[in-house]
Amino acid sequence: MSRDEEIARTFVELADTLVQDFDVIDFLHQLTARCRDILALADTAVLLAYPEPEHMYSPAPCDPSAALAGVLDLAPREGPALEAYRAAAPVAPGDLARAPADWERFTARARGAGYTYAAAVPMRLRRQALGSLLLLSSSGNPLPAQDLSTTQAFADAATIGLIHARTLQQTGTVDEQLHTALHSRILIEQAKGYLAARSGASLNDAFAVLRGHARRHRVLLTTTARHVLTAGDLTAAPPASRPPADASSTE
Repeated sequence: MSRDEEIARTFVELADTLVQDFDVIDFLHQLTARCRDILALADTAVLLAYPEPEHMYSPAPCDPSAALAGVLDLAPREGPALEAYRAAAPVAPGDLARAPADWERFTARARGAGYTYAAAVPMRLRRQALGSLLLLSSSGNPLPAQDLSTTQAFADAATIGLIHARTLQQTGTVDEQLHTALHSRILIEQAKGYLAARSGASLNDAFAVLRGHARRHRVLLTTTARHVLTAGDLTAAPPASRPPADASSTE
């Protein structure tokens, strides 16, 4: 599949939110995976602002590398992701060797983890910003301007999808859904750790098993994680929470 075809496919995926039991965590995880792969980045992450405008957390990816996890400890407090959210505009100073002085801790952590370039775009709809999308590269080149524009388009499409999703309509406000996403992420982390410890697998492999099980059985990631913590394994699938879909949507 060509790069242009991958981009078009991603926009279709980001528009597919009006489904029963829309899974916001899986949706955001897919956004980060698509951006990372299409743009050949080292890592990407979503940061959402909740419960207060100045408090940010990262619900995706659900399987961050050790390097990314360390950066995400600081990204909500300083650096491009926070600035993109506050300004509701892309932030792309690029080379971390010449990053702004007020990014000192973020820059030190990111460079220590092997990242060389950082940028971010806001997740926004007109004047409403939900958070931002952090982009990290370990190559010797900055993110091309065209790729930054493509990423902003992905972030805009994802934000529109989140705001118009059926679950948002049912709960009434975006804030309530983001609250659910925060607590869902905690459940998923606990289940991922349990499966990794039980099987001796890596956290990334444990998450792949958890997500694969949820998608095969058409069940929310959060429901699957809760089942693991309650039942102790994945031998029995929890009740399906979504109607069947064609195989093309189960990647």
